[in-house]
Amino acid sequence: MKPIELPTTPYLLLTPGPLTTSTGVKSKMMADACTWDDDYNTVVQQVRSRLVQLATSNPDYTAVLMQGSGTASVESVIGSVIPKQGKLVVVANGVYGRRISEIARYLQIPHRMIDPGETSGPDLETLEQVLACDTEITHVAVVHCETTTGMLNPIEEIGKLTKAAGKLFIVDAMSSFGGIEMDMEQLQIDFLISSANKCIQGVPGFGFVIARRNCMENIAGQARSLSLDLYAQWKCMEDHNGKWRFTSPTHVVRAFAQALNELDAEGGIAVRAERYRRNHQLLVDGMRSLGFKTLLADAQMSTIITSFYNPEDPEYRFDRFYNLLKQRGFVIYPGKVSDAECFRIGNIGDVWPADIERLIEAIGESCYWTDAEDTLGVLASA
Repeated sequence: MKPIELPTTPYLLLTPGPLTTSTGVKSKMMADACTWDDDYNTVVQQVRSRLVQLATSNPDYTAVLMQGSGTASVESVIGSVIPKQGKLVVVANGVYGRRISEIARYLQIPHRMIDPGETSGPDLETLEQVLACDTEITHVAVVHCETTTGMLNPIEEIGKLTKAAGKLFIVDAMSSFGGIEMDMEQLQIDFLISSANKCIQGVPGFGFVIARRNCMENIAGQARSLSLDLYAQWKCMEDHNGKWRFTSPTHVVRAFAQALNELDAEGGIAVRAERYRRNHQLLVDGMRSLGFKTLLADAQMSTIITSFYNPEDPEYRFDRFYNLLKQRGFVIYPGKVSDAECFRIGNIGDVWPADIERLIEAIGESCYWTDAEDTLGVLASA
């Protein structure tokens, strides 16, 4: 049988995750660990504690790690937190908000969705009206950074409306936690969800949930899934020094612990957030100087990922543009907006302002309309 050939050409991942990781993070995956070993489980406990410290100064919060993708962690929350007699309202304006609604539909959880469209901010007036009129609602869920477009949603205002109505607040902070300063207690968040391969700058393999301890204690027996039982996973880690219920992604956890160390070494979330802001501003300014237009207004954009309209030229093809950039060492993301032709560029990961400057130079050299000889040669073979 012919061996599988793995690409070896390095490139910078300018995506919302998986993303470019440091050499230090990669190196920690070179050692094996046993899921039952006390040394390994101690690392798990340290990771859990550190996540809480990053999320809030209030010690009455706790963290649990869940195997799988970020979506698996979102599903573990939706399927475990909302009781059988509960009802969810999803504040959505993109693919990932709608995915929460889809999860609720699969799990047969009563829910309703408030969705003004992908380029509009959340409809807070409608949310307030729904919360006042629908007494069956018990939980509100929203995506903080909607990576469909890169929009940053106003979780502080949504949290205030949620708590004024006496409901529990769930925030999908998949693409924002670790890259934007926040305090769960101040934002009145009851359950926050994120993933190893986002702004903490680890690799894919697990997600995590940070929650008020009393909220976690109150969800025993509510899960609609065995492997995604959030309470059972948390209880096992609480009672058995960080042990996972089922096979743990040991290499990924070790890499994540190193990523947390590197976050500390960089100066914490505030310093990392400033780097991301610098990346974003250089990207937007540079792309606009080349004639590209942003999908969102400046006030709507996050510093995590940025959407740009495709050029208005009949000769433009994203796949050709993508391949030109890939050959120059950069990988970007296709668009995901239903009514706009666009593409996305991520600003997070082990990516620095000098990298963004190199990217802008490469885009200037790679634009499909360039008549440089080397570009034409690449185009001919694309």
